[in-house]
Amino acid sequence: MTKKRIAVIGAGVSGLSSIKCCLEEDLEPVCFERTGDIGGLWRFQETAEDGRASIYKSVVINTSKEMMCFSDFLIPAHFPNFMHNSCVLEYFRMYAKEFNLLPYIRFKTTVCSVKKQPDFPTSGQWEVVTESEGKKEANVFDGVMVCTGHHTNPHLPLESFPGIEKFKGQYFHSREYKNPESFTGKRVVIIGIGNSGGDLAVEISHTAKQVFLSTRRGAWVLNRVGDCGYPFDTLVYSRLKHFLKKMCGQSLVNAYVERRLNQRFNHEMYGLKPKHRFLSQHPTVNDDLPNRVISGLVKVKGNVKEFTETAAIFEDGSKEEDIDAVIFATGYSFSFPFLEDSVKVMKNKVSLYKKVFPPNLEKPTLAIIGLIQPVGAIMPIAELQGRWVTQVFKGLKTLPPRSEMMREITQAQEQMDKRYVASQRHTIQGDYIDTMEELAEVAGVRPSLLSVALTDPRLALQLLLGPCTPVQYRLQGRGKWAGAREAILTTDDRIRKPMMTRATGSSGSMPSAITMATFLLAGVLFAILITYF
Repeated sequence: MTKKRIAVIGAGVSGLSSIKCCLEEDLEPVCFERTGDIGGLWRFQETAEDGRASIYKSVVINTSKEMMCFSDFLIPAHFPNFMHNSCVLEYFRMYAKEFNLLPYIRFKTTVCSVKKQPDFPTSGQWEVVTESEGKKEANVFDGVMVCTGHHTNPHLPLESFPGIEKFKGQYFHSREYKNPESFTGKRVVIIGIGNSGGDLAVEISHTAKQVFLSTRRGAWVLNRVGDCGYPFDTLVYSRLKHFLKKMCGQSLVNAYVERRLNQRFNHEMYGLKPKHRFLSQHPTVNDDLPNRVISGLVKVKGNVKEFTETAAIFEDGSKEEDIDAVIFATGYSFSFPFLEDSVKVMKNKVSLYKKVFPPNLEKPTLAIIGLIQPVGAIMPIAELQGRWVTQVFKGLKTLPPRSEMMREITQAQEQMDKRYVASQRHTIQGDYIDTMEELAEVAGVRPSLLSVALTDPRLALQLLLGPCTPVQYRLQGRGKWAGAREAILTTDDRIRKPMMTRATGSSGSMPSAITMATFLLAGVLFAILITYF
């Protein structure tokens, strides 16, 4: 039987994992990448390219290696927990080499259009027109996986800042920023307090005369380093804590987290406290921002009301003169112009079943991969999406009726609108564990704690108390990996290894009393939770 041909658009992280998912299901992937290399967002270049995501030279990822790795290919133990972008790209290259993905990629090839074949209602096939070296080519595919990301088109709302056209200094979107040297001795305004805005404020403050960080709403700021020095996400994202969070409700969770964050530094005193609660906004991760604020090198300001030729006037009436540069860290918008009417995007909102499938197609042969802004790592989510999608393409899984999909899409949108403050940033939000569990359920790879507990109590305890790592979704079901159990039980070893570069003579383990207390607590809760999971 002829293999189904699948077009994969983009060779970033979502594209690479999608190619591998196709190969696992004995499909024939053809990946189209407009540039000459893999890596997408994580491949740094000195100048920003049109139509491609762009990062600055110093970017360090804000999800730790155990939480962001592909589910059957661990990040080397000696790699740092929070990797510089060059390490992230190196890992992607290792992944592509390990699974021989490069032969399936056509580099320097742009996708011009993706259109339904005339017999689409019965065949589900697509005509994909591409262009390479000035020559266009049309091919027919049985399925399409769109992996173009959502950090490509800069959102630059200049109309919201009167007077910017008169401003004599330089102004640009953070996408264009690469390094701080050009701001030496200057007074710089950065607009926006997302992860990019916070990072740029900190980095530029090392060379600039003064940095002003302008924020409309404020933000709750997380630290990469959690309790006892562990990566914060390996502590936060456990099944037990996820269950307790659900039991306590948003109000109690907000109160608890905000209290912990204010113990690190008082957000109100630092001018960062937002009007909204912690769970109502995508969090900002920044280890150094409070240090730069307390040193006076970064001053937090409110929203800019208007600009003059040389100054910024803020909504509280204050004015900062002699401004040399303004950087807009105001996020991104996304679109799929090559899809024409198959997927419609309105104000950064799009209707997709489980953020993947358009519900209005006669055949489920088009999928959007990685179009999510998770509170957590996106890489394993994109991989799980790919595992599910390729099963649907192969006919192993089916989608519910259109009416049911639309009902779920509406409910998900209503929940998002209720939880998050209205913003272009909060249109594709998703919580890490909720999203992973939901995808794993439909893909048939969600681990059953009950069955694991009956056969392997030690592993079950780790699944309950330890970080909910991507490897856990290779324990059972299709695509099961023989090395998953060992990888899960040695998670702590890989977290500790890159930091333990000096012998201290200590045992290197947590105090036994704490360990015993943990096991006792687990024993009490395990029986209760086992029915839930």
